[in-house]
Amino acid sequence: QVQLVESGGGLVQVGGSLRLSCVVSGRTFSTYAMGWFRQAPGKEREFVAVLMRSGGSVDYADSVKGRFTISRDNAKNTVYLQMDSLKPEDTAVYYCAVRPGIIKPTMSSDYDYWGQGTQVTVSP
Repeated sequence: QVQLVESGGGLVQVGGSLRLSCVVSGRTFSTYAMGWFRQAPGKEREFVAVLMRSGGSVDYADSVKGRFTISRDNAKNTVYLQMDSLKPEDTAVYYCAVRPGIIKPTMSSDYDYWGQGTQVTVSP
């Protein structure tokens, strides 16, 4: 079993920054993808960013490129999402997810383990 716990969400003004954290515990894997997704009210869950635990390869949604940065601390089994220049449309519940293996998926259906989510609200 794998547990993921997100933290760092909150209320921020437009143009502000937040850093989300996701701690992965339980069963471990030598290689896996660590992804961030978000879901706004009335919308489908959408891909934000992904990082491979081994090698550090990353990918971002076009909507967050240049503003968000995904990173990891393997010693702490933690993945981060640094969010800068936040916009009202970034308001959503943010989820981290893990998929064991070597592929770098961007679809939520490809992920096996999910956290409970953390709310991010960007006020105008």
